Amino acid sequence: MSVDFIREIVEDDLRAGRVATVITRFPPEPNGYLHIGHAKSICLNFGIARDYGGRCHLRMDDTNPAKEEQEFVEAIKEDVRWLGFDWGEHSYHAADYFDRLYDWAEKLVREGKAFVDDQSADEVRRTRGSLTTPGTPSPFRDRSPEENLDLFGACEWGSSLTARARCARRSTWARPTSTCAIR
Repeated sequence: MSVDFIREIVEDDLRAGRVATVITRFPPEPNGYLHIGHAKSICLNFGIARDYGGRCHLRMDDTNPAKEEQEFVEAIKEDVRWLGFDWGEHSYHAADYFDRLYDWAEKLVREGKAFVDDQSADEVRRTRGSLTTPGTPSPFRDRSPEENLDLFGACEWGSSLTARARCARRSTWARPTSTCAIR
């Protein structure tokens, strides 16, 4: 039987001893009903875990509580089961890890490996580059860890945390949204 490139990688990692147990995850956002692309991801992630005697974690990517509803959480679980899979005891929510994520981000800032970037979304788009053109560094990249820690600590952290840790600094006047960027 021929296998796809993902299973080839899994088999190579198992054979080489880089991993002992296959653990995958399906991380839907509970802000709507699933579509065919989600079904493909469910079958891939749960299927690989099943095929190699591992497990698949169902982790709700509930990082935007304003858009998420329990109705969608339940619908996602129902759809996963309908496709023939089960996560067992491995059902998680990203929101459960906000404190840990914040601590990790703060550690990266303290170590000088991340910085608070005050560029607007348009400026980031303009300077990030493309597949063929290199981007240009943020003008805020060289702030000291101490200054970045002060700025990072001044962020208003609600119950939402995105991949780039977006935050709006407390201020009596309008400021652009700041972003914590990894160096």
